[in-house]
Amino acid sequence: MSEDFVSEQTFADLGIHSKIAQALGEHGYTTPTPVQAAAIPPALTGRDILATAETGTGKTAAFMLPALTRVAELPPPAVAAPRILVLAPTRELASQVTQAARKYAKPLRMNIIDVVGGMPYGEQLRMLSRPVHVVVATPGRLIDHIERQRIDLSSVEVLILDEADRMLDMGFLDDVERIADACKAGRQTLLFTATLDRRMSQLAGKLLRNPERVAVQSQATAINVEQRLHHTDDMEHKRRLLMHFAGQGEVGKAIIFAATKRDADALAEELSAAGHAAAALHGDMDQSKRNRTLQRLRTGQVRLLVATDVAARGIDVRDITHVINFDLPRSAEDYVHRIGRTGRAGASGIAVSFASRADRETLSRIERFTGATLAIHTISGMEPQRSFSGGTGRPAGRPPANRGGARPWQRDGGQGRPQARAGRW
Repeated sequence: MSEDFVSEQTFADLGIHSKIAQALGEHGYTTPTPVQAAAIPPALTGRDILATAETGTGKTAAFMLPALTRVAELPPPAVAAPRILVLAPTRELASQVTQAARKYAKPLRMNIIDVVGGMPYGEQLRMLSRPVHVVVATPGRLIDHIERQRIDLSSVEVLILDEADRMLDMGFLDDVERIADACKAGRQTLLFTATLDRRMSQLAGKLLRNPERVAVQSQATAINVEQRLHHTDDMEHKRRLLMHFAGQGEVGKAIIFAATKRDADALAEELSAAGHAAAALHGDMDQSKRNRTLQRLRTGQVRLLVATDVAARGIDVRDITHVINFDLPRSAEDYVHRIGRTGRAGASGIAVSFASRADRETLSRIERFTGATLAIHTISGMEPQRSFSGGTGRPAGRPPANRGGARPWQRDGGQGRPQARAGRW
């Protein structure tokens, strides 16, 4: 949860379980964020929720606090089966949600586990053999356990889909629908997504019953991130720029985004060979290695993390000074997610993007989506030698989104914190 967003209410005012409110207070959480204040009250009444909320808005507490409260107030189940199921697209996000849920529910002494790919089956079977209150899972591994009849979802009272748009992007639509069918028919469903397109609306129509619609109005997630653009001639030019940034003292910890797993490995190896503390993070790594890599980043043993979008989903490291888009993302939404890895918890951050002529349309989509024009920067001695587009430096025919140059993103038109609204869908 972030302390950057405040409201006039307290968590106790929202009606969550008194012991959960006490646990939050012990960790210094007293005031809900806008999405929490909008989602928690209707969720506590049993309403289904359709919420658009991005990373950094406090969405984990927005769905976990009412779910934990509802289950804590129910009589014990007839069978030792989970009452809350959270689906997350990646192992890292599942781990993050699990840790947060354990913190919130500590006074209730609930057994909360994560079931994700990349972990030994034996360990997961031991966890599932005990009474479990909350399961946080990635769809693929959960389907595996369902098929082998190792888990019973018929007692699930609350089904939560976190970053549902990402799960659809990763091809989990059929798995999500199959898992939902395995849950209790009269369950409550809470669906959280960063974007609400046609596919997501169709999924919501299938899984939700008369949901309460909750939305954070602003699309920006990073209020203290300066965005920079470097035009590049070719791959070699990008590599030289990356090595330049890697050697700069102002770059503390950085996440470097690459398009593919192979690129992530290759760049991490090149950076390591040049004497930098670098490591790769991608989907081909087993979970234990991914956890070790993230821990090394948190402790400073790794300074430069080269990651793919899938692996980076759910990373929560507070002291990232720079995000470097070695390759631009395929979607503008992913760009927002990427640069939100820096400038967290009130700190400032810098997002650097490399773009060649082939990236002009991608860059155009990003600038239209964010409403900000990325300011062009150059490094002395590494200036691009080729025209980016017709000598203008910008794709022809695209009106600039912001003539004011680089500026930090600001929520709500730069006037303050994001506002949430709730209503019928």
